[in-house]
Amino acid sequence: QVQLVESGGGLVQAGDSLTLSCAASGRTFGRYHMGWFRQAPGKEQGFVATITNGGLTYYEDTMKGRFTISRDDAKNTAYLQMNSLKPEDTAVYYCAASTYIDIPKRSNQFTYWGQGTQVTVSS
Repeated sequence: QVQLVESGGGLVQAGDSLTLSCAASGRTFGRYHMGWFRQAPGKEQGFVATITNGGLTYYEDTMKGRFTISRDDAKNTAYLQMNSLKPEDTAVYYCAASTYIDIPKRSNQFTYWGQGTQVTVSS
């Protein structure tokens, strides 16, 4: 079992950058694909990015070029670097871990979830 704890959220201005962290418990972090999702007020949860256990990365189309997902297996931590933030990026951001046989991009393909961290972007 994996426990995930996100951190790094906060209130920023449009155009700013922010890096979220997802710290995982356990000694098997390197086996998991890691993903980030977000949920804005009144909207469904949406996919942001995935990094596989081999380091391959995938992004929701609108995130490409602004967001970067990465991982440090030695630190049991995944990251989401967000640049050029916009007010529409305001959401609760969740990290998740997956053992899905293929590259996970849907929430039901992830098994473990963090509690989320709030990101608010003011205009």
